[in-house]
Amino acid sequence: MAAQSLKCFHCGAEICFVDRVGIRAECDKCKSDVHVCKNCAFYDAKVYNECREPQADVVREKERANVCDYFQPHGAAGGSARTKEELLRAAEALFGKKS
Repeated sequence: MAAQSLKCFHCGAEICFVDRVGIRAECDKCKSDVHVCKNCAFYDAKVYNECREPQADVVREKERANVCDYFQPHGAAGGSARTKEELLRAAEALFGKKS
């Protein structure tokens, strides 16, 4: 497995892992748990259960370590989340710029 990296949901620090994110992994900077919903590629506050993986078990505490088998670091597939400006440019290119 290739090296993975993500940004800590709590402090924004870049965290790198050689193999995979361990269940008990902590951010070196703020000591927050890393294997949490808010650091997962499937986390989405706008959907049911705040998770886009339909088979995942319900996790109540999104900022605490959990044992979800579907966890994927949010930066592992395609890099980090796009910025507001990038999203706005993409929308303008698709729908045209508002006057």
